Amino acid sequence: MREKVAIAGVGYTAFTSVSPGVSYRELTYEAAVKAYEEAGVEPKDVDSFVCTSEDFLEGYSISDEYCNDQLGAVLKPVQTIPGDFMHSLAVGVMHILTGKFDIVVVQALSKASNMKTIPEMINFALDPVLNRPLDVTPYAVAGLEMNRFLEEGRATREQCAAVVVKNKANALLNPLAGYGASITVDHVLESEPVAEPVRLLDIAPYADGAVVMVLCSERVAPSLTDRPVWITGIGWSTDSPTLESRDWVDAVSVRLAGDMAYRMAGVKCPAKEVDLAEVNDEISFKELQHLEALRLFDEGAAGKATEDGKTSLEGTLPVNPSGGGLGVGHLFECSGAQKVLELVLQLRGEAGARQVAGAGVGVAQAWRGIPTTSAAVAVLCAD
Repeated sequence: MREKVAIAGVGYTAFTSVSPGVSYRELTYEAAVKAYEEAGVEPKDVDSFVCTSEDFLEGYSISDEYCNDQLGAVLKPVQTIPGDFMHSLAVGVMHILTGKFDIVVVQALSKASNMKTIPEMINFALDPVLNRPLDVTPYAVAGLEMNRFLEEGRATREQCAAVVVKNKANALLNPLAGYGASITVDHVLESEPVAEPVRLLDIAPYADGAVVMVLCSERVAPSLTDRPVWITGIGWSTDSPTLESRDWVDAVSVRLAGDMAYRMAGVKCPAKEVDLAEVNDEISFKELQHLEALRLFDEGAAGKATEDGKTSLEGTLPVNPSGGGLGVGHLFECSGAQKVLELVLQLRGEAGARQVAGAGVGVAQAWRGIPTTSAAVAVLCAD
């Protein structure tokens, strides 16, 4: 039987639009101290560290070299993943499954408030020959994709707006969230146009924050925690990197990553076995697209389910009870960390006013963001 991997401790900061007076190193330090204290370990007990870092977003060359001190990882094995936290989580899980590591720490952060030219930074992900010279914002890509999604009849404009209303309302119940609000569908539809049909309120606003998690093997879990959350499945995939050859309706990489995670977790029917989901909603329609790619709803059904309240906190499948990116904030490479964190709190019964009753199995999904097609999915369950 394969070794199980547990999340034994989590540490995190609040997720805010700005974090004045605190450097990105101090954000990581705050989260690390909390994670170590919760798991009852010290850095010297850790066998391996996995940092999530992207030089373009951090603003430093070889930015991972600035993670070691605040994690207590000096002269320890450190590996850096230039992707989402959930890609790093996969590496941490694989480390433990080798049988050579018992305790692994995984880290991610966002200091978006330090970034003054975010659209230009994101544009570096576009093809340098065919796309980047067009000098369009990344939201132009989102507008094209959302328009195709709507034209194919997969959802209505009002159903996409309902995603924003739901997630920002959920965020009002989350003390960590930076963008909670009580709004209506009309507020979304009448907000400033960005790249039709994408409006300003359809877009997850940027946020700062950090998350550190202590993973451990099944063998040592009882000595670190009496409330482990188990990572039963994890998967990742990347679709076509070019705009010209990708699928503009379905999130293919999310489907592949989800199927990989479900196989590992032994999940046969996600729509019946999953109790709640935290999925990427960087743009409102993406939540609907990702839910269908994860087989949690049939093709074209996620929008109606949202409209009918099935994805609300009281619904049959609560989605983004944390508030998602729209309510918590877009955390770049830390986005997946926020989603896994929410599942940990939910599965422990520690989510407070937004607690999902009977939460036993959760799915977290990350997307690298516009204009990429890189995704990762994790299945978590309570002890």
